Amino acid sequence: MVRPTARNPERYAIPAGSAGMTKCSARPVATPIVFPMSDAAPRRGHYKSHLGDLPARLVAAVPRDVLRRLHERSAARHLLVAARQFAMLGALGWVCVRFEEPWIWLPAAALQGVVVLSFIILLHEVVHETVFRHRRPGAYRALALLYAAPSAIAASQFKRWHLDHHDELGSPTEDPKRAHLSPKRNARWLKALYMTPVLFLIYARAAGTEARTYDAALRRRILFERLSNVALHGALVAWLWTSCGGESVVRAWLVPLFGFFPMAFTLNRLGQHYWIDPTDPAKWGTRVDGNPVLNFLFLQSNHHMEHHYFPSVPLQHLPELNRRLRPFWDAIGHPSRSYPSLLWKWFVENRAPHTDWTK
Repeated sequence: MVRPTARNPERYAIPAGSAGMTKCSARPVATPIVFPMSDAAPRRGHYKSHLGDLPARLVAAVPRDVLRRLHERSAARHLLVAARQFAMLGALGWVCVRFEEPWIWLPAAALQGVVVLSFIILLHEVVHETVFRHRRPGAYRALALLYAAPSAIAASQFKRWHLDHHDELGSPTEDPKRAHLSPKRNARWLKALYMTPVLFLIYARAAGTEARTYDAALRRRILFERLSNVALHGALVAWLWTSCGGESVVRAWLVPLFGFFPMAFTLNRLGQHYWIDPTDPAKWGTRVDGNPVLNFLFLQSNHHMEHHYFPSVPLQHLPELNRRLRPFWDAIGHPSRSYPSLLWKWFVENRAPHTDWTK
């Protein structure tokens, strides 16, 4: 397994002995199940150890020339998407400040909450380094800090957390998202709290618990980033208050960030690993084919199972990857789910996370 070091810029490792596998370089290659490696002490690698012949089946399901094309990165395309999202964030904020009528500013605030989520998705692209054709650590670091600001999360925490999630997918104890963020009590009232401002407290507690396993330098960096983002949001609130009044703060900052962002975050997460088949690693993610509107709002992040199969595929290519994988999923009996069905199973039927909701 290749570990990332200052002298070894390769960031990925692949299952040893998998058919047709090669190491992943800075240039895009057609390699399935590419494991992003964190700069932490080695973990158990639960996902890789349970794959079996899945990598070989994926190679057979998607032609190599198609995979090679889907792995191609485009910095210009990524940055255009980022510019569009920042423009939307500003424009929607202006609408919330300018108009006091609820029928105008409330929909704008709701969409603004979804846009805040989109920057976490862009940060996710940075973590997997799917923006530039070659490694650019300085540029990636700058983008990570920029994308973490709207939701006030720490970019370094997200990177470590997310890469460990990839390594340990399927483990109830080693996957930090599942171990610390998923509700441990299958109660509707607790699930509902995730769609309220309490989400920030839940996430802070989960992140803090996992951070205690990190080295001191990383913990200091995470704290600095978090405090910097809090200060940035404080400055924004102060500017809005003095320039436009307290009501503008409520409409343009408080309601979008603490009202609608938790709803968008929780809905997006429902389509990741909650409705799965624990007995089959090929089904350790929820399939959500979606539609063009959904893809636009969630920046293709509803294609989450596809991403775990091929983590180095940029978000703009995930819809095509989804279409290419549909025959494979149909053959193994892994149907697409809709967000209304996920919400029904989650709240009305009160299904437990990370289980098979068809039973």
